[in-house]
Amino acid sequence: MARAIRIHEVGGPEVLRLEEVAVGAPMARQLRIRQTAIGVNFIDTYHRTGLYPLKLPSGLGSEAAGIVVETGSRVSAFKPGDRVAYADNTTGAYADERVMDATRVVKLPDGVSDQQAAAMMLKGLTAWFLLRRCYRLRRNEFALLHAATGGVGLIALQWAAALGAKVIAVVGSDHKAALAREHGALEVIVSSREDIAARVRLITKNKGVSVVYDGVGKDTFFASLDSLRPRGLMVSFGNASGPVPPIAPLGERLFVIEALASISG
Repeated sequence: MARAIRIHEVGGPEVLRLEEVAVGAPMARQLRIRQTAIGVNFIDTYHRTGLYPLKLPSGLGSEAAGIVVETGSRVSAFKPGDRVAYADNTTGAYADERVMDATRVVKLPDGVSDQQAAAMMLKGLTAWFLLRRCYRLRRNEFALLHAATGGVGLIALQWAAALGAKVIAVVGSDHKAALAREHGALEVIVSSREDIAARVRLITKNKGVSVVYDGVGKDTFFASLDSLRPRGLMVSFGNASGPVPPIAPLGERLFVIEALASISG
């Protein structure tokens, strides 16, 4: 038996339970992993509170690192003793041991610690999807990045800067502003005291940005729309300040006006 954090109802941290669970032997294309480090992400709070519903009871957590202790009969790329990490869209990483499909797992090089790997798999893949698949950011393009010194943000900021993009980083404090500049931000907006869209227009000479990456949600949604260039792309990928309210296009005049203003410049 292994130990795992599970929830039987949604709510605050008080719904978390430490329970013994049966792990079982891996199937033909699976691995059993003894986990040495797990990643803790904001999405875990969405699952716990019910914002992103799960079938209950359920585990929590989407990424971890550890040691392979057993392999399935059809697995050839891994062996017991290998250091590995994974990110997956099924929850259950908050556990001592876990069985995972081998296709979701990668070997760890010697220069990457278990703690580093567990903390970067989901965030790194999210940054990759944002910058290379959702919108393929290019050299000299302006991009607005909210929460630029958070888990996803700091990886995305460094990646975007390495691509040669002009990143306008949005942060919440002067300390975070210094960190964003240190890691490649062209300009920094401190949201607690500055008008985001107005600063973006000033920085871009009223052209707007090609893309906004917004993991904050409710508090920044319209400022993000107002920061776009004509036919720019707004990517909402998180709800740190709360979910964006449901929008009925036929009944929400304000949203239509704001969106058209962003599109028309």
